[in-house]
This record gives sequence, C-alpha cells and structure tokens, in this order.
Amino acid sequence: MLRCCRVAAAIAAGCAPGSPRGLAMAKSKFEYVRDFEADDTVLPNCWIVVRLDGRNFHRFSEQHEFKKPNDDRALHLMTKCAQTVMQELEDIAIAYGQSDEYSFVFKKKSRWFKRRASKFMTHVVSQFSSSYVFYWKDYFKDQQLLYPPGFDGRIVLYPSNQNLKDYLSWRQADCHINNLYNTVFWMLVQRGGLTPVQAQERLRGTLAGDKNEILFSEFNINYNNEPLMYRKGTVLIWQKINEVITKKIKMPKEEEEKEVEVTRTKTKVVPLHCDIIGDQFWEEYPEILAEDS
Repeated sequence: MLRCCRVAAAIAAGCAPGSPRGLAMAKSKFEYVRDFEADDTVLPNCWIVVRLDGRNFHRFSEQHEFKKPNDDRALHLMTKCAQTVMQELEDIAIAYGQSDEYSFVFKKKSRWFKRRASKFMTHVVSQFSSSYVFYWKDYFKDQQLLYPPGFDGRIVLYPSNQNLKDYLSWRQADCHINNLYNTVFWMLVQRGGLTPVQAQERLRGTLAGDKNEILFSEFNINYNNEPLMYRKGTVLIWQKINEVITKKIKMPKEEEEKEVEVTRTKTKVVPLHCDIIGDQFWEEYPEILAEDS
C-alpha cells in the first residue's frame, strides 16, 4: 500500500517511478533530519554478541506460576525462541542460554545490515519476543499468558576467540552458581519448612561445598545428578541431520505411484547441554570458531 502511494505521487509529479527525475523529486527539504542519526557501525573482525534478558521476569514467573527452582516448560520455550532467532536471522554461529537470558554470537566477518549495532540488537530482541508469545501455548497449555513479556538487549564486541570463549564460560559459570543457590533455597522452603527470609539467612555466607552438603545431608540430593540443562544451560549450534521422509514416486512403465523412503541431509539448530568451559567442546566443534565458517 505504501509503495502504491509513492508510485501514485511520482506519477502525479509527472515522472516515471524509478526514473532519475523521479528520484530527484522524491527528495524534500525535511531530509536533513537524517543527519542526526548516529553511526553505530561496530568494529570489523570482532565477534558480535547480542545478549537479551527477561524484563522483570521474577514477577512474570510468579504471575504465571513457574515451577521452582526450574520450570522445564519455561526453559524449553526460551530455547525454542532462540532456535527461531537463529533460523530467521543470518550469521549466528552459536547461542547460549540459561534461565531468562540468551546470548547470540554473530560471526566475526558478518556483514549483516552493514554491521549496524542497532539492527543486530533490535532484530534479535523483537524476533525473540514475538516468538515467546507465539509459542507460549505450545509449552504452557493450561496457563494463559496474562500479559506480554518484555526483553531487553545489549551488544558487546569480542576481538579474539579466547575473549569469546571466556565470555561464554562466564555465562555458564553464572548458570552453575545461580542454579546451585536456587536449588538449595527452594529445597529449604518447599521441603525444609523455612520461610524465604529464613532460607536466605541460612545460606548467607555459604560456599558451594556448604550448599552441596545441605542438599545431600538434609534432602538426599546429589547436585551432580541434577539435569544438565539446569546445571549447564543450553548451547545451540548448527549440525547436519539426516532425515528420513516418505515420498510418492512414479516409477517408469508403472501407472501407480509408490511410496519410497528418502534420506536427506538438513542443517538444523541443535540444543546441547554440555560443558563449554573446558577445551573438549571446542575441539569437538572447531567449525564454530573457524574464520571461513
């Protein structure tokens, strides 16, 4: 509709759309306002990381009755949204998520949207937010979405592979620290009979070993046996997957079609729950950091 209006305006001005005169006539005295736009092109040859976080998700999780300390529905929904972002946007090499946050790593040599920071950030956050609402019903079947969730984003550049690996290690270490605390905290509240304030006081000043001891001695829980998704978060990478599909094929000299199983290879976004702090992950998937990936 907008294009039709522009075409009509060009015709009314006596110029053919797309002609040099038409382009000249499209300018106006108001175009000087474009000079106020800031140049937000990010540095070349740097990994571009867009990290988004849920806005006021503590309240959101309470209003929507998330299970504590971890709600599989919420975690799987976050991952689904992140997969959608990777499939819809270009040049994302890897993503990492935990709780209500996800980090998306764009390739060092990406020229997507001329490396404009605002484009990277707004496209990621808007795609993720709309996907969260769109796929909500697939994961929270009995829970109505009471109000739209909000997400904020930030963009950070990392010049070296080691910088990027350290960033992702930092986020996974944060996942471990937060999940260990939350696991003990909610055990003390749900099964230990403490109030939230009492549980918080009980854990004040405790180290990781102390928290593990509380879980094991008081609740018979070995933290190392907790699901990897809770302890390690979720890593999203591109992998080639073989899919078997059934196709109807008409064979030569035969009138009827026959169903034949065909194997085809597709590149998909695959979730992993594994350690990314050590070297093993990066040795197993060297293509993630490859310059020509």
